[in-house]
Amino acid sequence: MSIKINHELPLPEVLKAEYPVSDRIREIKQKRDEEIRDIFTGKKDKFIVLVGPCSADNEESVCEYTRRLKKVSDQVADRVLVIPRVYTNKPRTTGDGYKGMLHQPDPEKEPDLLAGIIAIRKMHIRVMEETGLSTADEMLYPENRSYLDDVLSYEAIGARSVENQQHRLTASGMDIPVGMKNPTSGDLSVMLNSVTAAQHPHRFIYRGNDVETSGNELAHTILRGGVDKYGKNIPNYHYEDLARLAEMYEKWNLKNPAVIVDVNHSNSSKQYKEQIRIVSEVLHSRNYNPELKRLVKGVMIESYLVEGRQDIAENLVYGQSITDPCIGWEDTQRLIYDIAEKC
Repeated sequence: MSIKINHELPLPEVLKAEYPVSDRIREIKQKRDEEIRDIFTGKKDKFIVLVGPCSADNEESVCEYTRRLKKVSDQVADRVLVIPRVYTNKPRTTGDGYKGMLHQPDPEKEPDLLAGIIAIRKMHIRVMEETGLSTADEMLYPENRSYLDDVLSYEAIGARSVENQQHRLTASGMDIPVGMKNPTSGDLSVMLNSVTAAQHPHRFIYRGNDVETSGNELAHTILRGGVDKYGKNIPNYHYEDLARLAEMYEKWNLKNPAVIVDVNHSNSSKQYKEQIRIVSEVLHSRNYNPELKRLVKGVMIESYLVEGRQDIAENLVYGQSITDPCIGWEDTQRLIYDIAEKC
């Protein structure tokens, strides 16, 4: 056995006290949370656009991106609610590669999770201070969300985590929407079982405590495509997939039926430009069928300042992904305007 303790991490309340949020930020988050809740419960019919880098790898480029996003968001605010993807935890299929700012605040340096926890909290707060937009992140490590639970307005549970008991039970204690992705196999029943678990109350061990949750009625599904036993991508954003999910939701008898369509990953086969076409098809399906219009609450898009991706090396291109490829800013801006016209 070889486990070496590098740092004893601070308790969440200690870190929050050291890097607090202002009264203004609390007010921004509260108002945004209320509006997002109203969309998921059907009280408002705005369309949600979760958009941003595959991985938030650099504070300056992420903040520049979100400042640009704020200007576009203001112009479409009557139809679209924009939530910046500020994803600081990056799951890796094989365990190798860049795991996000939580692990490596500087992608060119060695991992440092103590510095990472501080860096990601400061970045989420800075985005809100500069833009007034509260953010989304992925819950890769359930115990770590306590460092960010006062700043996030949306969380996703990834395809490799969605069957994990701790993720499901932790989601049941959250007071913001949590999206459960279908697993890499594409099995929709696994995804809906996770939503069921998250919507119910539970008692379990969390951060060394015996805790009890009340259930999260805003837990919902995210379609991201799947992979068959031969490694071939199988998209699940088509009309028939959405209609099938609507039927399954009715049989499962869950609260606030909702789905976000992730237009990258196995839905696009990571052909990042395909995201533009897929969004258009999802909007067409939604507008064709009133039931799907109620069910499909939004899309998730991977986007950054510069399109494509790059390997980690000296002289990194500012604002280009170092993980999955993303569409660039010009395409992103046009796409959000197009969504506002069609949704």
